[in-house]
Amino acid sequence: MGKYVLARQLSGKKVITNEGEEFGRLVDMNIDELSGRIEQLVLEPNPDHPLTEKVRKEEGMAIIPYGSVLAIGDFIIVEKKSVLSD
Repeated sequence: MGKYVLARQLSGKKVITNEGEEFGRLVDMNIDELSGRIEQLVLEPNPDHPLTEKVRKEEGMAIIPYGSVLAIGDFIIVEKKSVLSD
């Protein structure tokens, strides 16, 4: 149950780049069923951010690799270069 609470706490958090730009809000995560590892973050993208057009989209959502996450606290901070390269 602890993992469920953690996932609920992350939902809705702002996602910003390491350059301080607001990229969007976390709405879901894609998790590998066998390993239980988080693979991707599913975001409601900020439509005004130019990075939005460069990431893969699924039903209007931006999908970024979990490997691009640098830190999680009040915000989820992602490395901008890593998001662009995947």
